[in-house]
Amino acid sequence: MFITAKGTFEITMQAPPSGEGAGRVSLGRMLIDKYYSGDLIGIGQGEMLSAGNPAAGSAGYVAIEHVTGTLDGMSGSFALQHAGTMHAGASHLSISIVPGSGTEGLTGIQGKFKLDMIDNTHYYELEYTMDLV
Repeated sequence: MFITAKGTFEITMQAPPSGEGAGRVSLGRMLIDKYYSGDLIGIGQGEMLSAGNPAAGSAGYVAIEHVTGTLDGMSGSFALQHAGTMHAGASHLSISIVPGSGTEGLTGIQGKFKLDMIDNTHYYELEYTMDLV
């Protein structure tokens, strides 16, 4: 049975230090910091790689984010795996909890993460279950 946690988050993204990746294929790379509130209270830190032409409406990205905090009263951490594409006005986004990444009170967590942006506010919905370990 899945439990649904909801709330909002704030995000900041910054480019990595200059010079990293010099001489390699051109990929966008950003460092991610998130601050979660609602049923999940905590922070997320990760890295994102992207390619394509977002200005023209076509691109793709992957990211790994490590989330540390309290979810419905249980403290610990877990990782999220992101994969997204956009093309010709259509987009697809998949974010899931990395199997086996839960620690402490969140050991055994599994699930999917959905996000929405309304009036410049990021909203999340995390559908999760806990495996007894």
